[in-house]
Amino acid sequence: LPTVTSPCKILKCNSEFWAATSGSHHLGAEEAPEFCTALRAYAHCTRRTARTCRGDLAYHSAVHGIDDLMVQHNCSKDGPTSQPRLRTLPPGDSQERSDSPEICHYEKSFHKHSAAPNYTHCGLFGDPHLRTFTDTFQTCKVQGAWPLIDNNYLNVQVTNTPVLPGSTATATSKLTIIFKSFQECVDQKVYQAEMDELPAAFADGSKNGGDKHGANSLKITEKVSGQHIEIQAKYIGTTIVVRQVGRYLTFAVRMPEEVVNAVEDRDSQGLYLCLRGCPLNQQIDFQAIRSAQATEGRARRKGPSLQAPPEVFTYETATAKCREKLPVEDLYFQSCVFDLLTTGDVNFMLAAYYAFEDVKMLHSNKDKLHLYERTRDLAPGNTAASGTSPALWVLLLCLSQCWLGFL
Repeated sequence: LPTVTSPCKILKCNSEFWAATSGSHHLGAEEAPEFCTALRAYAHCTRRTARTCRGDLAYHSAVHGIDDLMVQHNCSKDGPTSQPRLRTLPPGDSQERSDSPEICHYEKSFHKHSAAPNYTHCGLFGDPHLRTFTDTFQTCKVQGAWPLIDNNYLNVQVTNTPVLPGSTATATSKLTIIFKSFQECVDQKVYQAEMDELPAAFADGSKNGGDKHGANSLKITEKVSGQHIEIQAKYIGTTIVVRQVGRYLTFAVRMPEEVVNAVEDRDSQGLYLCLRGCPLNQQIDFQAIRSAQATEGRARRKGPSLQAPPEVFTYETATAKCREKLPVEDLYFQSCVFDLLTTGDVNFMLAAYYAFEDVKMLHSNKDKLHLYERTRDLAPGNTAASGTSPALWVLLLCLSQCWLGFL
C-alpha cells in the first residue's frame, strides 16, 4: 500500500511516556529510578524515529524536554529502558479535582435557568458512511482531507485514503481535533490519531485542558489501549469517541445544538460534513449497488495489477456475516454489507457494529437509533434525482468493484 500517514512517530512516543508517568510529580525520591527508566524509554523512542522527524517541531521540542528532565531528576542516560507499570492518579490529584468554575460545566452554566439542552449526534465510519447531526445517512467518497466539524469551540478534520491501490473505496486514516482555548477553562489542545497510532493523550502529552483552573473540563480517557479513546469536553457539553478498528479510524460525537450552531460566519456552516453532509458529487448510492450485487451474485475481478482483497464475499455471505453483529437490517447493516462487498475486509463489519454501539451511547433520542431510509438532502436547493439513469447505475457498480481484477 502507498504511504498515507506521516512516518514521524513522535506522538506515539509522547503518549507512551505520559501514560507511564501520569501523576509522577507526586513521586518521592525513592521512586525516582522508575521515572528515569520511563525517561530513558522516551529518549530511546525519539531516537528510533529521529530520521523521519528531522523537520518536526514536536520532535525537537520533545528531545530538548527530555534533556531538561534528565538534568532535573539527576537521571543517567545509561540504564534500563523497560516501561514501568501504568500509574493511577491518587485522590485529590489535579486531574481529578472537581472545583472547576461553573462556566466550565456546560449544563450548569449555559442552561442554569432553562430547559435541558438538546443534544445531537454525528458519526463517521467504514467506507466512509456519515450520519449527520440531522440524522441524514450518506455514503461518500470524500478522498483526502475534509472538515467534519468547524465551529467556535473546536475543529475536527479527517483524512480518507483508498483502501486498496486504485480503489475508490476509502476509509479514515487520520483524524485531527483542535479544541480552542476557552475562557478560564482550557488552553488550546490538539489531538491527532493515525492508522496504528491512537494516542491516549493530546499532542503535547497532556491528558486534560492544561494549566487553567477549569482544565479538567477537558479530559481524555483510554477505554481500550490502542483501540478506543473517549474525550469529555464538559465545558461545551461534548463527548467524542475515537476508535481504531482494523487499520482505520471511526469517529462519533455527542454535542448540544447550541454548540453545533455556534459559528461566526453562518455561510461557512455548509463547509463541514457533520452539519450539511457530503457534497452531492461525493455521494454514493450504496443501496443501488447493493441491489445490483444481490442479483449479480459473486463479485468479478477486473484488472490483473490490483491487489486482491483479504476475502471475496458474495451478497449472501456478506449479509450472513453482517447479521452476526447487526441483526436489525437498518442502514448500519446495509453499510456493513456494502463494505464487505467493496473491500473484502471483515474489520469493516466491526466498524459498523461499533458505530451503532456509539450511537446507542451518544444519541439522545432512542427512537432514532435505527435508520432505514437513506437521504441525500444537503443545503437548500440541493436535491437528489428521483431515479437513477442506466449510465449512472453502471458507474456506481464500477465504483463498488474497481479494486477487483479481470478473470
